[in-house]
Amino acid sequence: MAIGMREDLSNVIYDISPTETPFMSAAGRGSCDNTLFEWMTDVLDSAAANRQIEGDDASADLSVEVSRLGNYTQISRKVVQTSGTAQKVDFAGRKSSHAFQLAKASKELKRDMESMLLDNTAKSAGVGAGGSDTAAARASGGICTWLATNADFGSGGSAGGAGAVSTDGTRRPLTEAICKTVIKECFDSGGEPDLVLCGSSQKQVISGFASSSSAGYPVSQIHNTANGQSPATMVSAIDVYVSDFGTFRINPDRFIRSSGRDVFFLDMDFWSVNYLRPFGETQLARTGDSESTMLLTEYTLVAKNEKSSGWAADIT
Repeated sequence: MAIGMREDLSNVIYDISPTETPFMSAAGRGSCDNTLFEWMTDVLDSAAANRQIEGDDASADLSVEVSRLGNYTQISRKVVQTSGTAQKVDFAGRKSSHAFQLAKASKELKRDMESMLLDNTAKSAGVGAGGSDTAAARASGGICTWLATNADFGSGGSAGGAGAVSTDGTRRPLTEAICKTVIKECFDSGGEPDLVLCGSSQKQVISGFASSSSAGYPVSQIHNTANGQSPATMVSAIDVYVSDFGTFRINPDRFIRSSGRDVFFLDMDFWSVNYLRPFGETQLARTGDSESTMLLTEYTLVAKNEKSSGWAADIT
């Protein structure tokens, strides 16, 4: 065996971990000036018969006050520490070990945020970090704690609303009937959602809905070119769903909780992520032979009016 051969190590690091954050990317972006961000919602009176007697005296109609809602900011961070030796060693696939770890941590931080924004964690003011055993971080109520009006649950499930945790019910298969029910409820409430956010399994279920095969256009259809020379194409997916009450883009999200138990019907004009502290880097004090950098952001979810959107919950 020959001695002294150099190792053959590729200078590329392969990583296919998903970094897409569909909800955060579609949501609006705003700012806030306090750890509790508040907003107001209003609703018109239901349409009713409005016939008045000629010459009658006018009296004031009952006025309903607006609703005041709020959500707490939460802090998310990643800390990267690199030894002095690691900064000097010539690593394959990266010029700077510290910069490489920072880039990786920033992607991980975004994934954490997407997961928490889609979660069923109630809003919480937390408590001060005074060293007591009861110290707890502030929490921003996730989307599942806001959707209440247009929500369809499995047996035993119920909405929390206004930032309170929802009760999970018995899981059941997704059907087109469930989707139609939620879409109709959104319309009746005045909403105009146009985005369906779902897990990968639910995306495949939607692509198999019976209505997609109507009018002689089956989902699974092979298209051949006239000359027969080009490769055939098989279409077996639904990316756009046209309902009685609007057209929806179907977007799978890898970070929907519990293997896709939630399917959301969203009008993203009424959802935003507001930042008290945008993404930033802070160099931490050296305490030895290493360099430490903290990535940190403080933010909250704003449900401007939850009646704009809908939720099919407890899906298998």
